[in-house]
Amino acid sequence: MKNEKESPNVEAKKEPSNILVQIFIYSGILFLSNILSHFMPASFPVPVPVWGLIILYVLLTTNVIKLHQVEQTSKFLIGIMGFLFVPSGIQMYKSLDFLANDGVKLMIAIIISTIVLLIVIAFTARILIAIGKKIRKEDSNDGVSE
Repeated sequence: MKNEKESPNVEAKKEPSNILVQIFIYSGILFLSNILSHFMPASFPVPVPVWGLIILYVLLTTNVIKLHQVEQTSKFLIGIMGFLFVPSGIQMYKSLDFLANDGVKLMIAIIISTIVLLIVIAFTARILIAIGKKIRKEDSNDGVSE
């Protein structure tokens, strides 16, 4: 027999929003990020999609938008991500003269930045895991009566 008592933190699975609603949410966020990028100074060049990701993250973490409202379209967009990078590959083809002149410098910068990024992510993950273990240990100690 299943335990009828569920954890209060476990939220019931919500029905996904209509696909048109999800597309409207993404379009609205992209529109806002486009407007936001025009107000930023030229010395702070952040691409419109990055602003869109920041806005979406803030809206999801503040529960203005629920995950079930955008999850279906998110999975679709992630599924076709490789196809979405084709235009940037074509743009690189147009810049072959730049790559011929500075390609080695560019590759060295990419390799070094990738290594630095992986090291930073590894240390950050290690710190966050340690903090999580410490929090769980403190929570388990709070339940013990003395």
